[in-house]
Amino acid sequence: MQGVLTGFAVIAVVIGVGYVLGLRGHLGPQGREVLTKLAFHVASPALLFTTLATADLSVVFSARLLVTALSTLAVASAFVAVGVVRGWGVGRTTIGALCSGYVNSGNLGIPIAVYVLGDASLVAPVLLFQLVLVTPVAVTILDLSRGGAGGTLWRRLLTPLRNPIALGSLAGVAVAASGFEVPDPVMDPITLIGNMSVPAVLLAFGIGLCGSTMPLRGVERRPVLLAVALKAVGQPAVAWALASGVFGLRGPQLLDVVVTSALPAAQNLYTYASTYGVGERLARDAILVSTVVSVPVLVGVAAVLG
Repeated sequence: MQGVLTGFAVIAVVIGVGYVLGLRGHLGPQGREVLTKLAFHVASPALLFTTLATADLSVVFSARLLVTALSTLAVASAFVAVGVVRGWGVGRTTIGALCSGYVNSGNLGIPIAVYVLGDASLVAPVLLFQLVLVTPVAVTILDLSRGGAGGTLWRRLLTPLRNPIALGSLAGVAVAASGFEVPDPVMDPITLIGNMSVPAVLLAFGIGLCGSTMPLRGVERRPVLLAVALKAVGQPAVAWALASGVFGLRGPQLLDVVVTSALPAAQNLYTYASTYGVGERLARDAILVSTVVSVPVLVGVAAVLG
């Protein structure tokens, strides 16, 4: 219980600071855009690199990762199916699918893993899965959907290597797989830059709330409701069914995968939406509403399975 409330309180405070900055105009009219570009092009790639370069890649071969991957695929596919039928477009549907299954495993998942599950490393499988596979695939789709990859097949295949988020992730995995230890004079400044990522994303999110209409209104109401339902209810339900029924997980292991699956949509999805100029309202509202809804869901999961 304490871990859930602590994690959400930290996020709420930083977003609140961003809202005040936007309200008072301290960062000027381009403040949110600058923070978003800083996070996407510089800080987030640095954070992904330092996180993955020192990660234990053996966690990839675990039942927990399979549960995470399958539950993410299930809810994302459900959103994509509806998006195709409703004609929501490739970019918008991609953002909605991410909001349906991409959990806040970093700035919220880590404190909850510490306080609720008792071990911060338990969030590593979902973190690695999202950074290594989901993020590069998603940003590549977003690149291709707006024609940013050019026309030739060769340029399209090289799209991930021109995206800073994907490049940071892939470089980190390469270093971890090679066993090479990056010297401190090189790693320390990269780590320092990466530490700006989470605050920059949260502050930009808070600034983006200034002057915005209430969530669950307008043309994005249905996509937001669908993404929130899949994220807050669908994904933890699928994770529980797979973990207990298919993989036979019980006790702490079952609690681990269900809690991580019940985490809300990650704030950095708003950065992706803003950077590519698609689904910004969808991402903002889905993140905000799923964060609020996930509080009672996480408390209930911890009470029932803990």
